[in-house]
Amino acid sequence: MTDQSNPSPETQAARKLLTAAAVRERSHQLLDAGLAGRLQHFTVDLTRLEACADEVVTTIREAYPSLDIPFHARWRHFTAGGHDRWEAVMGGAPWTEAAEMARSAFDLAIVSVLLDAGAGPQWRYQEGRTGDTYARSEGLAVASFDMFVSGAFSSRPEDPFRVDADVLMALTADDLAAGFQVSADNPLVGLEGRAALLNRLGRVVATNPDIFGQVDDPRPGGLFDVIAAGAEDEAVRATSILDALLTYLGPIWPGRISLGGIDLGDTWRHPLVEAPDATKGLIPFHKLSQWLSYSLIEPLEWAGYAVTEIDGLTGLPEYRNGGLFLDTGVIALKNPEDAGHAHTVDSTLVVEWRALTVALLDRIADPVRARLGLTAETFPLAKVLEGGTWATGRRLAKEKRGDGSPPLSVISDGTVF
Repeated sequence: MTDQSNPSPETQAARKLLTAAAVRERSHQLLDAGLAGRLQHFTVDLTRLEACADEVVTTIREAYPSLDIPFHARWRHFTAGGHDRWEAVMGGAPWTEAAEMARSAFDLAIVSVLLDAGAGPQWRYQEGRTGDTYARSEGLAVASFDMFVSGAFSSRPEDPFRVDADVLMALTADDLAAGFQVSADNPLVGLEGRAALLNRLGRVVATNPDIFGQVDDPRPGGLFDVIAAGAEDEAVRATSILDALLTYLGPIWPGRISLGGIDLGDTWRHPLVEAPDATKGLIPFHKLSQWLSYSLIEPLEWAGYAVTEIDGLTGLPEYRNGGLFLDTGVIALKNPEDAGHAHTVDSTLVVEWRALTVALLDRIADPVRARLGLTAETFPLAKVLEGGTWATGRRLAKEKRGDGSPPLSVISDGTVF
């Protein structure tokens, strides 16, 4: 452990990377480099951004003609097929106060988001109660939801709607395979990595009862009490959700880059990133942590808190948003042959792709709003994403490639995308 009372310059610099502001600032650095023709793998053509915005608006008007768009969050996937699964849980759960509901919702969202890395093109999940079959993010959501409501993560038979640290620590890849219907004919990418991530989550929660067990046995949902305690006048800043996640769940991520005793999680190297300290050459993304931050907004609102400054979070650097900009020609590979093989998450190519995605999501928000006659206040980035860029990236992928695969293939260990 580092000395918290007198942190070193390296530790202080590292902590600044654990913010959405750092994600945004350094991503825009690489966009500027792309506009100057200095990136190794991509060119950028901002004249294509208007046509890209047109595609996004087409998607929004078709899916949400009233423009009443919810936030980009895991809760959208829990309504796959038009079934509001969480509403059904809330109708039958034995909670007596809003905080109990919120802890349960945090439990579900945290575990489900951590299981939401790319599933791969072959995997499918058949939902027992409806007989419907789902793939990719919807499939992962419904499968994790089914495990949750069946009590698979609970150590209390009388209270299935919870996630307990001791159960997470003991969870095996075989347990996950059973819950997710994985077989030789139905393979799920990164199964071992997903199980290991939940094991680490369990250990972090169990060994920090002062954080995760303030009101109940240690559970991920105990983070609700930490965030609620920091509210001012019943309001919570969206960035404070991310701060809590990066502070208290940071140790769950696989050991990658650490600095000053701080594990930097979803942070990578790029030679063009400038900084006046030891973080020079480092760029954070915190994709799953930000996806989780967006997904914890609604449980906080259900519990009576207003969540503010939602645009303090960034767009998500994943393959649907990134694919949108490739498929509309806003960015292009300098070497087209790079589309023909898979790339590791730490490769310069993937780091550039992700950084450009974050920065261009900021750039596209305004032309999308202008076409819809909306403002940043009424149409925050979380709605642009949901309406939106993510869905348009998926639509264009399906139109251009029959299997709906992204334009670039990334080798994932189940803990990044």
